[in-house]
Amino acid sequence: MTFDVAGLRAQAEQWLADDPDLMTSSELSRLLSELPGSAAELADRFAGPLTFGTAGLRGPLRAGPNGMNLAVVRGAAAGLVRWLAAKGAGGPLVIGYDARHGSKAFAEETARVATGAGRQALLLPGPLPTPVLAFAVRALGAAAGVMVTASHNPPQDNGYKVYLGAEIGGPAGAGAQLVSPADAEIEAEIRAVGPLSDVHLGPAGETLGDEIVADYVRAAAGVVDPDAPRELAVAYTPMHGVGGTVLQRAFSAAGFAEPSVVEAQAEPDPDFPTVAFPNPEEPGAMDLVLALAAETGADIVIANDPDADRCAVAIPTPSGWRMLRGDEVGVLLADHLMRRGVRGRYATTIVSSSMLRALAEQRGAGYGETLTGFKWIVRAGEDLAYGYEEALGYCVAPALVRDKDGITAALLVAELAAGLRTELRTLGDRLDELAAEFGCYVTDQLSVRVDDLSEIAAAMTRLRAKPPVTLLDEPVTIEDLLPDADVVIVRGAGLRVVVRPSGTEPKLKAYLEVVEPVHDGDVTASRERASASLTALRTEMAAALGIW
Repeated sequence: MTFDVAGLRAQAEQWLADDPDLMTSSELSRLLSELPGSAAELADRFAGPLTFGTAGLRGPLRAGPNGMNLAVVRGAAAGLVRWLAAKGAGGPLVIGYDARHGSKAFAEETARVATGAGRQALLLPGPLPTPVLAFAVRALGAAAGVMVTASHNPPQDNGYKVYLGAEIGGPAGAGAQLVSPADAEIEAEIRAVGPLSDVHLGPAGETLGDEIVADYVRAAAGVVDPDAPRELAVAYTPMHGVGGTVLQRAFSAAGFAEPSVVEAQAEPDPDFPTVAFPNPEEPGAMDLVLALAAETGADIVIANDPDADRCAVAIPTPSGWRMLRGDEVGVLLADHLMRRGVRGRYATTIVSSSMLRALAEQRGAGYGETLTGFKWIVRAGEDLAYGYEEALGYCVAPALVRDKDGITAALLVAELAAGLRTELRTLGDRLDELAAEFGCYVTDQLSVRVDDLSEIAAAMTRLRAKPPVTLLDEPVTIEDLLPDADVVIVRGAGLRVVVRPSGTEPKLKAYLEVVEPVHDGDVTASRERASASLTALRTEMAAALGIW
């Protein structure tokens, strides 16, 4: 491939002249000095700016417009505060951050941009979970909130998420992630910022005290029934993230014993040294906490992802520990809340198990189904009582945190498990009971990570051009959600497949579901049939997509 070296040099020099960060400007100067050998690297960094979407910004930490760095953050913050002013939104900007490389500096830069524009900036008191920021936006009557995090992305990434206050977000969107058209409007304001040297920077803003964290912990502990059993042994990992201390405080406040914690993963570490990817869903990520559970004789395993907005659960079985799928935990928690008498709408997404619909219909509860992402789930209705997505995200108290929250979800899992324990039953037993009542809804996922995003587009094009006619020897129908969403849904008798690009990672995902009825109460036989069908469905869809 040939590159316009002179054009790349001009772009880099122009960026360099406006870069406020000595570290990234030095990095860019080095690449300039290595031209033409560094042309491919520079071309990637200047391939285009990170786009401010409904998930905010997310990308690798590096110099240039196609990365996360102080210059990009200053521009994003300036665009955001201009947009808030144009909307006439009153109140402070609340800013949180995790323990990733650059997070604190990005948060402080955002605060200085906000105060420079005349808006009060409130910084959370240290690296904290994303749910604490979402809580603070509502609790403090903020115009908006910013959370600097890349959640469960690799260590070289960082990100910038925006939450709306009640004035702009409305009743269903107060404290929730932004949705369109706000993302496009903020993006337009960012592009209109001009030279970064012209952005006025004010003082560092006000750093809040521990009271906001204590308020969150107290409110989180309130999701648990005060009269429910508390005896439970939990093995836990925050996976080198920021959830550990807050979760332990919440467990203590709710009356549970503090969990046993994986020592090697207990403290925040932006390099995530013990895992290949800091995501509980990734192979090997749960190995250390499962070993701790076996060593301590724990009743259940709980894990948070690095910013603690997700919650993973594993249970003991006769053949060893088994991690529950997000759909299994999602249905368990929904059933638990319904049986506790929590009324309102129970919502999930088009890629999650369809079992929640069956559960809601049988229990007489409201049901909502949305596009993928919590920004949509929490807007399923003002009467939202509970929402979940299969990717280990659960909103168990929408009035508290209008987003997925791995801390309150962990508390509710513990309440359910402790209650079952007093009856000599387990989470696995409850899943069997639900399967006997509703059938076996078995889900899985095909997921491929790519280096070239064009591979994902090509696979989606192939699927649309030549969709399968049958799957598992059953005729299927095809539903294409374009132009509203890049999603293809394949349905047949007792099966469903949803194919979409990931919104946060360079992955193509196919969500598989097989439903098998249970005959004569034989759940084991039904699961075996469903598992065999799921294996076959995986093979057939891999061939249809032509990317695996």
